[in-house]
Amino acid sequence: MSEGQKFQLGTVGALSLSVVSSVSIVICNKALISTLGFTFATTLTSWHLLVTFCSLHVALWMKLFEHKPFDARAVMGFGILNGISIGLLNLSLGFNSVGFYQMTKLAIIPCTVLLETLFFRKLFSRNIQFSLLILLLGVGIATVTDLQLNMLGSVLSLLAVLTTCIAQIMTNTIQKKFKVSSTQLLYQSCPYQALTLFIVGPFLDGLLTNQNVFAFKYTPQVLFFIVLSCLISVSVNFSTFLVIGKTSPVTYQVLGHLKTCLVLAFGYVLLKDPFSWRNILGILVAVVGMVLYSYCCTLETQQKPQEPSAKQPEQGNENESDPLLNAENGSVMTGDGGAIKAPAWKSNKDLHA
Repeated sequence: MSEGQKFQLGTVGALSLSVVSSVSIVICNKALISTLGFTFATTLTSWHLLVTFCSLHVALWMKLFEHKPFDARAVMGFGILNGISIGLLNLSLGFNSVGFYQMTKLAIIPCTVLLETLFFRKLFSRNIQFSLLILLLGVGIATVTDLQLNMLGSVLSLLAVLTTCIAQIMTNTIQKKFKVSSTQLLYQSCPYQALTLFIVGPFLDGLLTNQNVFAFKYTPQVLFFIVLSCLISVSVNFSTFLVIGKTSPVTYQVLGHLKTCLVLAFGYVLLKDPFSWRNILGILVAVVGMVLYSYCCTLETQQKPQEPSAKQPEQGNENESDPLLNAENGSVMTGDGGAIKAPAWKSNKDLHA
């Protein structure tokens, strides 16, 4: 088997693992939040990351991967930024309507495209842009309902989009710049993410739910679903870093919208959630966009080896100076939309949440 075939097989495996684990954790967390009333999403995410770190530490002890230390400031900034982005996404839902929160998630793709174009001079063909437009249109039809605006909620959503985009771009950039695997990066950044959320989690959850996470009645059933959610989160967090490292932040967001459509479908089939023709139409349009995006990406990947070799030095220089990483080293730059007014679970942070 050639290197190209191995890479493609690994990418398909990463994408499949991400879809299965994310949809599973959304269903688990929906039962935990909706049925059992455990609405402390940010605190739960800190537990997810703590369990992920412990699992990776055991894997390191068993020599399943090699520890590779690198730029400590980059790791710290990246980990803290990831934690902040999760907190901001939860606040965005808490201070906005569910419909506006879904619009916030849709804005992540165009924002990522804009940042990669400005900072990395990455070009997206018209075919790619058109397929992304169809995808966003479909997901918007399927998920966006009411759009109630307020100043505080809008500012939080803007900050959530920016921090999420930068964090996901850095996930890809750090792996390539420092030549570390997704496992190595996740292992080193997890403690910073977990600590950030562990500190701010109880405060944010108290602000959004008017309840105290430490005063909650933890029945055996609640504890079972918390443990199950934490175990699934190991796969979610690992596959998130794996997918972004093997593909790109934009592809990961496209995958995230596929998960949204699957969650809607599973919710209707398994949980008898309300489902309308608008949901069906939106999902179908989104699937068309995903198929077009996959086709265009495959076509462009096959055409790359045929491009003049003169372009290769330019690409090498581009990888050597990553603006977001340089900025981070110099300063500190760093899913389902149910009707619950508690933090929702979204794709990578479905999780991660």
